[in-house]
Amino acid sequence: MYREATVGVVIPAYNEEGFVGDVIREMPDYVDRIYVIDDQSTDGTWDEILDAARADHEERTGSPPPIADAHDRQRDDGEPSDQPRADGGPEALMNRAVVHDSIGRVLPIQHRENMGAGGAIKTGYLAALEEGVTATATVDADGQMDLSQLPRLLDPIVEGAADYAKGNRLLDREYRSAMPRFRFVGNSMLTFLTKVASGYWKTMDPQNGYTVISNDALEAVDVENLYEYYGYCNDLLVKLNVNEMRVADVGMPAVYGDEESSIEYSTYIPNVSMMLLRDFLWRLRTKHLVTDFHPLALFYLFGAGVAGVGIVAALWTLVNAIVRSGSVLVSTTASFLVFALGVTLLLFAMVFDMAESEHLERQYRQ
Repeated sequence: MYREATVGVVIPAYNEEGFVGDVIREMPDYVDRIYVIDDQSTDGTWDEILDAARADHEERTGSPPPIADAHDRQRDDGEPSDQPRADGGPEALMNRAVVHDSIGRVLPIQHRENMGAGGAIKTGYLAALEEGVTATATVDADGQMDLSQLPRLLDPIVEGAADYAKGNRLLDREYRSAMPRFRFVGNSMLTFLTKVASGYWKTMDPQNGYTVISNDALEAVDVENLYEYYGYCNDLLVKLNVNEMRVADVGMPAVYGDEESSIEYSTYIPNVSMMLLRDFLWRLRTKHLVTDFHPLALFYLFGAGVAGVGIVAALWTLVNAIVRSGSVLVSTTASFLVFALGVTLLLFAMVFDMAESEHLERQYRQ
């Protein structure tokens, strides 16, 4: 336990042989439960998970895990079975994964099919919800996350200051300098898009997968319907905002080693961008039109519409001028004024949005 709170850690693993074992073995002693999800790896990841779990148990207890602890199902002849337990846990969890019996504090889970990083996180969250863990962290299996920083993410949760805490590699210059430039540029763009979509305007580095979430927040966000691609962390922020959950942005350094990213940017960028647009519209409708009313929703919608009309009018004027070789000055000026009005309305919407969620955000520097 950590400060009288039970702690679970979700580790999504896909082809992380050579990394995931170290992450399991180096997990702090105060962590009560480790949910390791093998997302249909094609290398030796699964065997490494089991070996590391046994080593972790032996190091903590001084003895190897008993057979009954690893396999509690019985065959007809009464001998222990080596088959995974598939008859426990919530239905949503069992439909997507095979939950093996615990090896000490490690709960090994195998996906029935590859579901991506977000899908593995979702599986771990479902398991944590089933066991009622107070605070559930997410830690990548590639060793990029400094486990000594975990208490800084746990503190806002156990102190009741936040419902969700996440790492932020952009908060301080010394942290930003450790990030490769191409990652920094892409991260900055996604940060802005996520600010607009989620309403958390002070929160940065939304792609950071080093997080801790409270049990109350997990129950509020409808885990079963979370996005399952790499944009799961962006999607989660939107759902947290709609449920008025407090978010803590915790500054911490980035760690990069020999691991290789499995992200395919040709599909990642358009998929996450479309997801953020859908989430943005859903947030406006759910939080500011249906559940309650706030004029920022109308400013956003009318602003985008007016700006769009201005752009279309400008393009039509340009095409018309090329075809007819006429003057475009007056029409262009009118189109620009319409566009400027739309942008002004959007800026007003953003100002309202920032003020509306300001009480839900906190930042923790080193």
